[in-house]
Amino acid sequence: MARMVLCKGEGPLEIKVGGESRWICQCGLSTNPPFCTGTHKQAAGEEAGKLYQYENGKRKEVKG
Repeated sequence: MARMVLCKGEGPLEIKVGGESRWICQCGLSTNPPFCTGTHKQAAGEEAGKLYQYENGKRKEVKG
């Protein structure tokens, strides 16, 4: 079953655990959730107010 999840984060959230940094994904593109894998870089250049779909590392604007 497919579902659309709206993620508005543009980068990871840093959480300190025992003096070490852990990075939590906020963009929804991570291949190892909830941890950031750097895949948010695919979202660079998104335009405000537009909706995008990501599949196999490729971005497509969703219209209508």
